[in-house]
Amino acid sequence: MLPLKDLTPSNILPVVTWLLIAANAVCFLFELSAPDAGSFIYTYALVPRQVDFAHPQTLWPFLTSMFLHAGWIHLISNMWFLRLFGDNTEAFFGRVGYLAVYLVSGFAGGLTQYAFGPGSGVPMLGASGAIAGVLGAYIVLYPRNEVQTLLFTFITVQVIRLPAMVALGYWFAIQLLAGVGTIGSEGGTAYFAHVGGFATGAAVAFVMRRISPPAAWP
Repeated sequence: MLPLKDLTPSNILPVVTWLLIAANAVCFLFELSAPDAGSFIYTYALVPRQVDFAHPQTLWPFLTSMFLHAGWIHLISNMWFLRLFGDNTEAFFGRVGYLAVYLVSGFAGGLTQYAFGPGSGVPMLGASGAIAGVLGAYIVLYPRNEVQTLLFTFITVQVIRLPAMVALGYWFAIQLLAGVGTIGSEGGTAYFAHVGGFATGAAVAFVMRRISPPAAWP
């Protein structure tokens, strides 16, 4: 199941969303042009066993890893989800609030993945945790918004409309189940970063929605 389009326009110019997409693209190009790709990854990606909370300088990868990607498909798929669901979320939180949700969710996602494998030497990189936070916020704020979705079955491929609660809820369930299946192993997709980021974005949106209605936000 692949989301194709959010059918509810945000009626804003999603400046921060586009700037985040540009920042991720530029950082990926720096990554590709690094003279020593391995050294670059181990310096800026999040390697759990290199984290020492007694030494703050080892915590920078919680931030820098959000802007690195494992390849073109990884980058494009992440930016696709960010573009689809970022504009409405940005419209609710405003530019500064939206950026804060993005970064906090990314940090929370990295911390969640770290908690499930603090001794791992496998680098973790990608904006997935931060973008999962955007998805988590979206599902709380706009659960009934329709999402045009490409549905794959064993015999057909069709385009259908699904409420965000179903489309993104399905995505989250897959991440959670896959994450549980990776407990005790190293490498592969950082599913718990997705889970942690999604839960953080959803929690922030839930609190802010109760504090103030969307119309009160810039």
